Amino acid sequence: MIKPAYRIGMGFDVHRLVEGRPLILGGVTIPFEMGLDGHSDADALLHALADAILGAIAAGDIGQHFSNTDPRWKDCDSSVFVKEAVRMAAEQGYGVGNADMLIIAERPKMMPIIPEMREKIAAMLGVGVSQVSVKAGTNERMGFVGREEGIACQAVVGLVAAEQQP
Repeated sequence: MIKPAYRIGMGFDVHRLVEGRPLILGGVTIPFEMGLDGHSDADALLHALADAILGAIAAGDIGQHFSNTDPRWKDCDSSVFVKEAVRMAAEQGYGVGNADMLIIAERPKMMPIIPEMREKIAAMLGVGVSQVSVKAGTNERMGFVGREEGIACQAVVGLVAAEQQP
């Protein structure tokens, strides 16, 4: 079997907004009156990113590798999930070529925080900041995101075979 030079994966995650938790997205703690509910730190952006990497190598999703019923992952920093997914991709001979992510939230405004998110995510992935895109949009006040009940995130990742990397 011929090993593909490139692999693409996509990820999606959503968490409910609740009081009494910090809001963490892209590895950055964001000042806000609510945070995301979850077993780990509930960083929906990093969860979507880890799922995209795992999907690109056909390794399932973060729920299979980091179950929300496992006490080891209680309040865990989600960068652990991303770094493990990168390690698993490397085991199969792939590195991250690029990552493109979208945060869907009515509030807070993400633009001032996006540069820091890109820096942190690039470091997790072991790539340059120019290979990491983070965008933000609203849901135009429709649905659970529009009612500010939660935040949704999407990620697409391109993996490159080691022999294709410069």
